[in-house]
Amino acid sequence: MAKGFATYSPSCLRHLFNGKKVSHILPYEQPQQSEEVTEQFMENRKRISISGVQEKLSFLLEKNILRLTREGEHGTYILKPIPRDLKKIDQIPANEHLTMQIAKQVYGLNTAENAMIFFKDGSPAYITKRFDVKENGSKWGIEDFATLAGKTKDNAGSNFKYEYSYEEAGWLIQQFVPAWRIEIEKYFSLVAFNFLFSNGDAHLKNFSLLESSSGDYLLSPAYDLVNTKLHVDDTDFALDRGLFADDYKSEQYKKSGHPSKADFTEFARRIGIAEHRVDKLLNPFLEKKPFVETLVSHSFLTEANKRGYLLMYNTKRNHLIAQ
Repeated sequence: MAKGFATYSPSCLRHLFNGKKVSHILPYEQPQQSEEVTEQFMENRKRISISGVQEKLSFLLEKNILRLTREGEHGTYILKPIPRDLKKIDQIPANEHLTMQIAKQVYGLNTAENAMIFFKDGSPAYITKRFDVKENGSKWGIEDFATLAGKTKDNAGSNFKYEYSYEEAGWLIQQFVPAWRIEIEKYFSLVAFNFLFSNGDAHLKNFSLLESSSGDYLLSPAYDLVNTKLHVDDTDFALDRGLFADDYKSEQYKKSGHPSKADFTEFARRIGIAEHRVDKLLNPFLEKKPFVETLVSHSFLTEANKRGYLLMYNTKRNHLIAQ
């Protein structure tokens, strides 16, 4: 919530809820507290088609009340309650909200609209607006990068969304996006962001192309941005091959075991970004530290996790600064 507001700010209401006055408290008990609510949530989960480990529930806005979708209804929001089976699970909604807000507010990345929201008992959840639904309820075309790469569980095994490199994913943009020279810069910034903020789950299904009003395809708004290292012992990159389609590593990378500015510069060159643009794209990730610290301090994370989040960010930033 913005400073000075006890609920959603006017700006949040405008962007997330089309200006409707929506409460930051859901009209539901936490599922664990109520058998009836648990049944409703279990029924809703059967219908949502978005894949992923984290539990996702389909919601829509009726007048100014958010509620679970019923059979035959199409949701316009996705709710993620506290998941199971990870460390510090109660911090995950706050972590994703903070990471998405840093992406948007600090670095100007195009992100899905989102907010924190709370069950009646004060338990937190993360809510995001679907960007593939039009105003009239029909859908924009959307293809994730696993589909574009022709990878499925059947033809590539259970690890299909991880067996790739970010360089190869960049080639998919060149192949499928007519305005790829513009979109590839957005993709580069997103890959750099995911490294800097320890998002070890930026796999092929977490990048998508979205149909535009002109009928062509562009990089979709960023989604599922979270500092996974707070919860699991993660590597630098989700994709098995890392940045490159081959075994390239800068001297600094070989020394430290982590990519440096030289690696990202080479990565940019390989995916078709003009040399004179690379510093312009990378510099914000090196320079905007005070703004990041401000957002972390205002976030819903506990004090200990704020410190952990900033420590991880500073460590990655030092790797990125290294030549």
